[in-house]
Parts: sequence; C-alpha cells; structure tokens
Amino acid sequence: MTLWPRYSSPDDIVDIERTPLSERGLPASTYELLCRAARLWPDRTAAAVLANTERWQETVKLTFAELLADVNRMANLLAEIGVGRHDTVALLSPNCQELIPATLAAQAAGIAVPINPGLAQNHIAELLQRSGARVLVAAGPDLDPVVTEAAFSLAKTGLLDHVLLMSPTGQASAAPASRVGSASVDYLRHRAANASSEQFHGVLPGPGDLAALFHTGGTTGTPKLAAHTQANEVADAWMLAANDLPGEDAVYFAALPLFHVNALVVTVLAPLFKGQTVVWSGPLGYRDPALYRVFWKLVEHHRLTAMSAVPTVYATLAATEVNADISSLRHAMVGASPLPAAVRAGFETATGVALIEGYGLTEATCVSVRSFPGATGGSLGCRLPYQEIKAVHVDDAGHWRDVGPGTRGQLVIKGPTVFPGYVTGRGPDGLSLDGLGKLRDGWLDTGDLGQVDEDGIVQLTGRAKDLIIRGGHNIDPAIIEDALLTHPDVTGAAAVGRPDRYAGEVPVAYVALAAGATTRTEDLIRWADARVGERASSPKLVTIVDQLPVTAVGKLYKLALRADAAKVALGEALRETAAVHAVETEIEDGTIVVTVSADEASHAAVKCALDEYGVRWRITQRPARKAER
Repeated sequence: MTLWPRYSSPDDIVDIERTPLSERGLPASTYELLCRAARLWPDRTAAAVLANTERWQETVKLTFAELLADVNRMANLLAEIGVGRHDTVALLSPNCQELIPATLAAQAAGIAVPINPGLAQNHIAELLQRSGARVLVAAGPDLDPVVTEAAFSLAKTGLLDHVLLMSPTGQASAAPASRVGSASVDYLRHRAANASSEQFHGVLPGPGDLAALFHTGGTTGTPKLAAHTQANEVADAWMLAANDLPGEDAVYFAALPLFHVNALVVTVLAPLFKGQTVVWSGPLGYRDPALYRVFWKLVEHHRLTAMSAVPTVYATLAATEVNADISSLRHAMVGASPLPAAVRAGFETATGVALIEGYGLTEATCVSVRSFPGATGGSLGCRLPYQEIKAVHVDDAGHWRDVGPGTRGQLVIKGPTVFPGYVTGRGPDGLSLDGLGKLRDGWLDTGDLGQVDEDGIVQLTGRAKDLIIRGGHNIDPAIIEDALLTHPDVTGAAAVGRPDRYAGEVPVAYVALAAGATTRTEDLIRWADARVGERASSPKLVTIVDQLPVTAVGKLYKLALRADAAKVALGEALRETAAVHAVETEIEDGTIVVTVSADEASHAAVKCALDEYGVRWRITQRPARKAER
C-alpha cells in the first residue's frame, strides 16, 4: 500500500500526497527499478519487438530476467572501456531490440545521451561535444546504413573513442573488430558477450546522479541538452504507473523513438513498476505507412491494452477501417501537441476507445498532467501526484505574479520531476548545468499559456513564444485555432504571425481538412471571423494544406509555417518590383531569413521594400554576390 495507493481519479491525489514521496519506497535508480522487476517477474515477457511491419505477427521476446542480463552485460562492457558514473554514452539509432537494454545500460554505467538520427551531422557533433560523449552506440549498416556512415564520419573527426554497432532485431550481425580514425569499432552484442550477466560490477547510480541528457527542439539550430536525474525519471514513471487503470496484465504498444522522453518514461520505465509487457514496433515506428494498414490486426493479435501516440497518429487511425477485434484496447494516450476536437471525435467514434490526454515537457522529465477516461470540458486533465502547477503573470521586467485559480497566465511546474538544468559545459567534477532562465526557486517556466483551477485541472491555451503581436496587441493563436477546429471539415489548424509593414505581424492560419472535404479558404475565413470574438485576432488568410508540418516526434512545427507566411508576405510586397526573380525563405539556427534573387539594378528598391518589415533578409544575384543586412 505504500508503493501503490488508491489512484483511480483526480480526487485521490490529495490523499496520496498525505504520505511524503520519500516514504513511498521508490527504487533509487532506473537500474534498481529493472532489478526489482526481474526479481518479481523473472519469466514474464518484458519486451516483444517486431523486426519490421511486414512480419507484424512475429516478435523477438525478452523476459525481465533476460532484459536485466542484457543490461548487465552491456553496462559491464561500458565500464570496461572506461565509462564511469559521470561519463556519457551517446545512442544514435532507430528503435530495435538492442536499443532498449543499451539505453538502460548507459544509465546504469554512466549517463545516456539519446540522439535523434535525423538531426544534421553538425548538430549531432555539437551534442557529442557538449555532452562529452566519447562512446557512441549506433545502428549498424544492416539496421540503418545512413546512421552507420554518420557514426564513422564522426569517428574520423576524432570525436569518439569507441563505436558500438547494433543489429536489426532478431539478427546477429558480427564483423571483426576494426578502427575508424582513432576509434575502435565493434558490434555491441558481440563485444559484450563475455561480460558478466549476473550483476553490474561498476559504481551503482544513486537518486541524485544524472541518468540521461535529452535534447529538446532540434528541428533547426543545435538543440539544448536537458539533464535528468535518476530520481526524476523514477518518480515520473511511478506517477504514471501508480494509476489504478492499467493493471499488471496490460500490454503496451510502443512506436515512438527512444530518443524521446515519452518512449523512455511511458513505455520503458513505467511498465517496469508493474511487470507489464511492451510490444515494440519496427524501426520506423509510427512513421511507417505500412503500420497503419495492419494496425488493428496487430492490436487483436497481440491483445494490446494501451498505446501512446501523437494527434497525427490518431487522425490517421481514425480514417483507417477497423477490420479486427480491438476490444482489448482500453487506454489510448495522446500528447506532444494539442489534440484537435475533430481528431478526438473521429478516433473515438471509429473505435469506441476514449483518448486520454497528457501534458508535459522534457524539462519536467515527461508527464506532468493527465486526463482520465470520460473527462470533458476541454481540459488537459489533472496534475500528477507530488507535482505542483500554477499560472503566473510575467511582467516586462521578468517578475512573476500568481494569477490565481481559473485565470490564464504562464504555466509553471514544481516538484520531483523538474530537471536540474541544461548542459552548459564540462568541468573537473562533471557536467555543468544551468537553468538558463527556465528555473526560479524550484519552479520551471514551461513557456506555455494556460490556467489551473482550484482542483488542479489544467487547461492549455497556447505557447507564450507563439504569441502574435499585432501593433503591440498580443494575440493568442489558440483562439484562432480553436475557432477553426470547430468547423466540421477541419482536422488540424495552426495560426502564426505573418510579417506586416504596418502592424509588425498579422494573424494567418493553416488548416488540414478531412478527406473529401470541399470547404474553401473563403468559407474558413468567414467561419473564423464569426467565432474568434475580436476583429484584430481574425486571420487575414487561411491556407489549406495536405497536412500540417510536424517534428520527428509529432509536435506541430510552426516555424515552417511562419517561414511560409513570411515568403508569401514578402513575395507580395515585391510583386511589382522589376527584375526580382525569386523570393525564398530559409530557417537558420531557428531564425527565418528571407532571400531575394534580383538583378543588381533593382537592389536599392528591394532594400527599401524589405526594410519596412521586421525580418532578416538578404539579396542574391547572378553571379552570386550578396548584399546583406
């Protein structure tokens, strides 16, 4: 009862918190959590991994005892090659059987640094340098040859001492050990085969030790590295597992990449608490179009109980015929970006399964808020136990003032899942961390706008940095998006600011429509006009797109839409200017830059026009010479 209090609804949270978290008996580390699972359920299946979607009925299975043995072997190998308590191990690979124990082993022996293999190589190199990782666990050529090539290229620069390759699920690739540059190269499983599987012989991690460094953002510019302690990850995983709804017999489906916190906390660590089985998709996960053609049969065959995905996944599944018995599926969790009402309605109507919303961010480990089945009213749900959340007003001087229950402000979070800071360097005692303005007296500034009622129920209204500022008037894009999402044909909406010579910015919107919809742009503008509530906030243009751009983990990528809006605005401004050949936009380190190709004779006119907009720009000509501000 100490570890598992009653937790069936938000009403139980106050009673749960009467017992301090320190008295709950949580494991000291993710490694201790795994050891506990292997001790309690040694022969139960921990992970069942698909090699690929085509063979969706076949899995490679690992019991909890086998998973621990793999982790011990890999962790002991890492210790043998010099990884200590404060050293980092980078992981660069799509999901596969070996990546699960490799990630846990990196946290046992040192500090894991999971990296998105889709990042530009210079960004990967920067993350390696910032984290200090000299060991890289990477996909081998049979699993992902592009990643292998990138790993070898990085090794040739002298950044790495060791490259350990992984094989496709179910395969035992092996090749003689070799060297690339000054780095040794070998296959992870082959190199670890003779290491002890009984226990980890290195220094065991404690609650305050760092477990992982997760990069945030990263679609443009080098992302920041957010540090997680062992206690951060164990606490957040327990907060999810403590819920009464999914029992020990639950079977989770995992298809998000392991470089994202959701995959680690929700589908690796939380199931360890109750000995639950996780079925893992093939390397492409939810990015594999073939997965959706067999998804419902996969649910039936593996008797999947729970899944976690982003709104775009549920939008696709809502349009996919349910051609199997999916009665086992009871918990469908959604997060990472706002859930359009049309997507919720479409999925729940098609499947009869209620979507459970979650909210969180990497800097608060993973999940801070979750809803319960049957929740209504447009809220995200209730804060998790032991996590505090409130709204504050931030004035021009940066001072915070609590706005009170039910009033919109900037959301801030406090509790055992709040990270210790971003990596800013490395000193003799290990990594240097700094909150970089996100932390204040233990409170984390989420950058999100919302409100919290007296019962801890949270409503999210948008991103503070996404505010559209029209002539000094702040416009929350959420009010435009909410209005458009009430249209029956709209499945997704995003509002952004478009550069304007008079107002600085004006609001415009991009929408995705349901299949077969014939709604026109003019219809959507009128629809928004009637519902936004104030004329200044009504979108001046609505653009219909096939799909809204998202990041690798399914988060709405508004920077791409802002770039498109800037291209349209500047293109219109220069339409009558002679000898302008093209107007393009690029995203450079998170900043939108407009590039205008024009003959030299028109440069003065182009400069005059561009100077009226608050954007970065440059002019090119043939042959390529630049006049740049």
